[in-house]
Amino acid sequence: MTQAIAPRARTLVLLFLAAVAALLVGAGPAAAHAALTGSDPAQGTVVDTAPTQVSLTFSEKVATTDGSLRVLDPKGKRVDTGKPANVSGTTYAVQLHAGLPDGTYTVTYQVVSEDSHPVSGAYTFSIGAPSRTSVPVSGQEVGGGVVGGLYGFGRYLSYAGYIVLVGGAAFVLACWPRGTSVRAVQRLVVSGWLALTAATLFLLLLRGSYTGSGKVADIFDLDLLGDVLQTKTGAALVSRLLLLAAAALFIAVLFGAYDKRDDEEKRDLTFGLAIGGAVVAAGLAASWAMAEHASTGLQPGIAMPVDVLHLFAVATWLGGLATLLVALYRAPADQPVEASAVRRFSTVAFGSVVALVATGTYQSWRQLGSWSAFTDTRYGQLLLVKIGLVALLVGVASISRRWTGRLAGTGAPGSRATVAAGVGAGVGGGGGKDPGTGTGTGTKQSKKQDAGKQGAARAGAGRGSGEEPGDAATGAVGTERAAQLARQRAAEDTARQRRLRDADPHRFGLRRSVLAEAGVAVVLLAVTTALTSTEPGRTEQDAKAATAASSSSSSGTGSSSGALTLDMPFDAGGTNGKGVVSVDLDPARAGGNEMHVYVTRPNGRAFDVPEVKVALTLESKSIGPLPVAPDHITTGHWSASGMQIPMAGEWKIAVTVRTSDIDQVTVSKNAQIG
Repeated sequence: MTQAIAPRARTLVLLFLAAVAALLVGAGPAAAHAALTGSDPAQGTVVDTAPTQVSLTFSEKVATTDGSLRVLDPKGKRVDTGKPANVSGTTYAVQLHAGLPDGTYTVTYQVVSEDSHPVSGAYTFSIGAPSRTSVPVSGQEVGGGVVGGLYGFGRYLSYAGYIVLVGGAAFVLACWPRGTSVRAVQRLVVSGWLALTAATLFLLLLRGSYTGSGKVADIFDLDLLGDVLQTKTGAALVSRLLLLAAAALFIAVLFGAYDKRDDEEKRDLTFGLAIGGAVVAAGLAASWAMAEHASTGLQPGIAMPVDVLHLFAVATWLGGLATLLVALYRAPADQPVEASAVRRFSTVAFGSVVALVATGTYQSWRQLGSWSAFTDTRYGQLLLVKIGLVALLVGVASISRRWTGRLAGTGAPGSRATVAAGVGAGVGGGGGKDPGTGTGTGTKQSKKQDAGKQGAARAGAGRGSGEEPGDAATGAVGTERAAQLARQRAAEDTARQRRLRDADPHRFGLRRSVLAEAGVAVVLLAVTTALTSTEPGRTEQDAKAATAASSSSSSGTGSSSGALTLDMPFDAGGTNGKGVVSVDLDPARAGGNEMHVYVTRPNGRAFDVPEVKVALTLESKSIGPLPVAPDHITTGHWSASGMQIPMAGEWKIAVTVRTSDIDQVTVSKNAQIG
């Protein structure tokens, strides 16, 4: 196809590929789709006696191994006894050795979330009193580095292979049955199969290192590969390989027995091939749905079929677009893609877009959960980019649709209008004079060239057959000259066919618009791949709220440091109505105290609201509410100094947050003070 694309078009393709590379590089490590929502002992706490176990609670179920949850003493030595156990729901615990001395202990975890993405992190707690520790808490992120980049590339390649394989086959069956004999189309579909197969094997090898050590040397560790095969993701990849074997048989029939049948027999076989191909395509799409976002979270029984339909619609649209592009650029002049086939694909593409909008709307609601998640979470921001690209793609497709209508109008009623044929019946290479297209002139010139070449060939043959016995050199020269003339003629025929093909302005306009569509589709696929590796907005916000609630419950009873921290999620409605308000009280005793109030978005970013008010009530003594009006210090930070608390007891601390002129909410927590 490179030879057929103009230099400007090649530049456009290179720019799009550069944009894809930038997106893949900028995507960074895969974000965790399960979040730590609670722990016992909690992060940063000081406990009086050594606990018998450490338990972690996640936002969804996770897969663990022997080293998934480790507890290290201040010198970095493990003090846990073995593999974590699932004690209840999404809570996992590991037992500790008895008689642990005082000091600061580090808890590290590295698990795999239910939607196949690795999760890691670390925090500290102390026994008796804090101490110095030699264990670094930072740098616990997994899914990055060289292995993470390779894994992301493998995911992109697998999606691209599926789209080309399924979309190319669908285009041929539904829109252009004659395309089964076009070598360029055959190579495109087979390359899609090869890309998907290679990417699947590649991901299987990378999986163990990707979710574990992240070392390149572990890619070929057969023990890790054996462990991967026991996981849900490993089973999905193996299932994909088995379905690809069936897809290979489908391709062999489509471009073999099916291609050799006449038009009537092809129609009889089309239904059977369409049913078989749809089953294989749905099975391949299900290999993603059963192991990723759709398999966990809200309504998985509905989400998985919707995800399969969404991916199938993407493949039908974008894969068909790639096949049409190849046909427009690489189909030979005697096998042009027909205008009727382009019209049929336009109808199929429209149906695919409708399916994409319907399934995409459901997926967006399921993964985001709120309007604020569009701007407050990385998933929402990427989704906005994807929506913009889809809108751009639909806009360019509408231009292609207009070119298709003009192209169809060039054919006479009852004639077989073709994209490559223009208006003349002899444009394909011979047949009659057409001054409007220059076909007649080309035909005369070719006839003259043919006569000259035939004469030269006869002369060479005569000289080599006995007219000049012994002059073998002269015969060899004649033969070489004939071969040279044949090559020249073939090159001239090819150039003439391209000129005739490009002389039709409607065809040329369609080629350019389809090329632009394909370029946008390449970038769209990169953004979609990044979305599948990003934590859904709903999960991120729910995990943030759960973490805040866990933190408030663990700190509400106070700690040995004498300070008190309360985190309270709020939702006042309206724009920017969600967030977390944190109240720090020091020393949290009767008498004078210093209060700090922090307001953050669900993603942890500080932001200002019009008003924050605090009130304290000791209901057991009928004291209060005592109002507190903290002063605004900086973005998202308010403070009140010298605040007096008359006596110890269990106080109710209520915070009123006003986010607009009409939207406000009051949240509260009980805390033991003194």
